Formats: sequence, structure tokens, C-alpha cells
Amino acid sequence: MRGVLREGSPVASKYEFIETMRLDTAECAYSVEFMCERLGVSKSGYYEWRNRPDSATVQRREELKQLIKKAFDMSDSTYGYRRVHAQLARWGRSAGLELVRLLMRELGLVSCQPKPKRWSLTQSAAGTVPDLVGRNFTADTPGEKLVGDITYVKTGEGWLYLATVIDCSTKEVVGYAMEDHYQTPLISQAIRNAARNRKLAKDAIFHSDRGSNYMSAEFAETLKKFGLRRSAGRTGICFDNAMAESFFGALKNERVSRVTYLTRDAARHDITRYIELWYNHKRLHSAVGYRPPREVHAEYAELRIAA
Repeated sequence: MRGVLREGSPVASKYEFIETMRLDTAECAYSVEFMCERLGVSKSGYYEWRNRPDSATVQRREELKQLIKKAFDMSDSTYGYRRVHAQLARWGRSAGLELVRLLMRELGLVSCQPKPKRWSLTQSAAGTVPDLVGRNFTADTPGEKLVGDITYVKTGEGWLYLATVIDCSTKEVVGYAMEDHYQTPLISQAIRNAARNRKLAKDAIFHSDRGSNYMSAEFAETLKKFGLRRSAGRTGICFDNAMAESFFGALKNERVSRVTYLTRDAARHDITRYIELWYNHKRLHSAVGYRPPREVHAEYAELRIAA
């Protein structure tokens, strides 16, 4: 035991050393009485120290650990320390960001990590459609600026394609559609669903990449029907549609990459559940103050009624 503790170590440190040795049965070759004698502390003092109730600080850390584990499990192991910290605040429990990170490390809680970026589905088409967004994926009110894109999901029956429409104000997925193809009717259906679910402002912007389907005359007619202005980023620049890409990244990382879908129906059901029950209603979104998108929309509606 010599060399483990420095000369003049506090009595409490010596007691902690004895406790560690006592609990480690693989290495505990000495009795408590022998260790107390060699370390120059009393056996009665050790047992008095051991039976003391935990300090307020220790109790608080243990309570925080339980809440941190609850928040992490609630997210299906997807939350990192920042979102766990935000969830604690929503529960009325204050804790420093670094303390949350430390306690998550002690608990061995590691959020699922992003997978490599997907390849592009659509062929780019040149055109005169302007970029009305300029990488500014914010909006003052819901329904005035929307973004969309298409991604694919592997199933035992082949690919399932998902088209989305996301509101830049609330970050809510307001419309989506899934089919076994990624032709223009798929993205048109996503727009129709968005218009059904949310009131869209007159001359609202719909922004996408320059995929041939988004640039088609058929899709232009769909946007015209709902009074939407067409906008598109530059060819091959994913950052020009980063918000739509970000949602797909979350979907793939937090759900799709962790599941094997035997059928398209199974994938369709699971993705719908993720969007409706988790992403829109419960998942904390950093861009809107770590609040769920549906909560942000509800607050806007309440303020509008009050006004």
C-alpha cells in the first residue's frame, strides 16, 4: 500500500482508499483492521465515516444521474449532453452543461453517431429558378418559407423513397409522402399534404435542390396551384439546402440506420411514427431554443389568438 497515498494525505482520503480496497474483492488481500493500522487511522473512525449519510452534493449528483438517464432513454439513446441539458431545464432542474457531460460520461451514456453522408438521388437540372433563400433557413412566421428534399430507405422489398416539406419557422415536418419511386408525383403529394396540414402564406417560398423532378413543369404547376414561389440552391452544393439535409441526417442516424425493415410497409409505419410521435412533438430542436417544433407552432398560434 505504500506509494499509493502521499505522506500527510487527509484522513478521509485514507478511508476512501480502504473502502476501494475492501470493495475490490479481486485485490483485497488485507483486512480492514490491518489497513487501518498501516495507514495510521482508527478502525472505529473508518466505520463512522462509512456510515455517514451522503452529503447534499452527492445526493444531488445521484438525483441528476437518474434524470439524465431518464432523458437519454426517452430519446432512444439519441440525445447528446446538450439536448439532455435542455431537457433537464424543461423539467425545472438546473445543472451546468459541463456537469451534465461529466455525469453522462460516468454513466457511460453515448449518443448514436451520424453515418456517412448519403449520395444524391436526383439528377441536377439547369434552369432559371432563383435562390430566394440564400442559406437563410429561418422565418418570422410559420407557412412563409418551406424546404424540401427526397431521400431513400432500404427495405427487404427494395427502396422506399421519402419526400419531405419542412417549415423554416418551426422546423416542423409539415408534409411528407412515401412511395416505391421518386418521381414528380411523390414530391407533389408531399406539397399537397403540407397544404392540408398547415395554412401556407400567400407567395410563400418552397426551396429545394435542382433535381430534375423539382425543376419539372409538372411540379411547377403544383406549386402554382398553392400559390408557392419556387426556389432552388446551386447545383451540387448541399449546403444550399442544408435544413432538409439536416432532417434526413437525424432520421437516418436516430432511427433508420438502427433498424432492419423487411417490407416497405414496415419502414413506412416506422418513419411515420418517428416524424409524428417523436420529431415533431417531442424532439428538442436546437434552432428553436431546444423546443419541439409542434410546441413552437402552438405558441405562435396562441400569440396570434391573443393579438
